[in-house]
Amino acid sequence: MNRGQAILLGIGIFALGGIGYALFQANGLEGFSAGIATSAVLTVLVLGWTSSYLLRALTGKMTYMQQRREYREAYDSLTNEQLQAKFDALSPEEQEQLLRETGQLADDPSPP
Repeated sequence: MNRGQAILLGIGIFALGGIGYALFQANGLEGFSAGIATSAVLTVLVLGWTSSYLLRALTGKMTYMQQRREYREAYDSLTNEQLQAKFDALSPEEQEQLLRETGQLADDPSPP
């Protein structure tokens, strides 16, 4: 969230408080009672929003973290597929040589 979005969010919450105050007054609450009711509703909303953020942060389900995890899985999958395709395109002798060079295949013991 950048600075402009944070300012707009603050203005939106302020406007929500004003609308809530007007609605409570329209439904029969007067003066301080409407203000207290509006404050209570806004407090519950902010606490709910904050607790949902904390829950997402603690469980690792935040949008950026989830996007990075999905991107990494897709990248690894694609890379593995491409490497497998290149390996399959090699001749059996080249495959065996590559496996020996990477330590995936033990060298044949030489006869004594």
